[in-house]
Amino acid sequence: MPQVERPPAADPLTVLALGEVEVEGRMPWSSNHTFLVRLCHAEAEMAAIYKPGRGERPLWDFPDGVFVREAAAWELSRFLGWGLVPETIVRHDAPLGPGSLQRFVAADFSQHYFTLLEDPAHHDSLRAIATLDVLLNNADRKSGHCLLGEDGSIWAIDHGLSFHTEPKLRTVIWDFAGEPVPARLIPGIERLVDAGPPEGVADVLDDDECEALLLRAETLLDRRILPAPHPDRRHYPWPLV
Repeated sequence: MPQVERPPAADPLTVLALGEVEVEGRMPWSSNHTFLVRLCHAEAEMAAIYKPGRGERPLWDFPDGVFVREAAAWELSRFLGWGLVPETIVRHDAPLGPGSLQRFVAADFSQHYFTLLEDPAHHDSLRAIATLDVLLNNADRKSGHCLLGEDGSIWAIDHGLSFHTEPKLRTVIWDFAGEPVPARLIPGIERLVDAGPPEGVADVLDDDECEALLLRAETLLDRRILPAPHPDRRHYPWPLV
């Protein structure tokens, strides 16, 4: 039987940006309204996670529209060359109004940070996520925000509460505190310090947030040590998973 030639896989960013969005259902256990959607563009289909701004709960310490920070986190991860965050964009023409669209990661959802930590083979990836969180000033790194993809990669998701100007690092990933920043990550941090935030980040953040990001990068590059929990701050998110 002759082999049927399949068309090449579409670029996820193209499908996210141009695909027709069909809402399939609401994701459980999310504090904000979060939806699983199906995107169709030409002959390509893809699942994605949609977070509309109108479904966000107001926060006293973050401005409305934290969904844009989801896209900024992906832009920063891409700029650094670390490939930790699934492709994420902002769509203004989505069914429930402007929001973020992130490529859905097919993963083993029985796994999360605490289970992944048990296997030393995952530690390099977890150290990279811990380093990214320092740069992001991530205020909400729960265990379930680390996904073991079907491709064996560990992906980091849920970055809406990031990029604050005040120190707000709240994470479950403190097991590597005091260790050196992995050498393979240093060139990306140096590039950030030298070039400044990439356009996709600078367009989303205000000037003070960009300056704070650069200060965190400079501090990390100077010390080259993953920080320990600050005794005077709340340093774990809730719930943990």
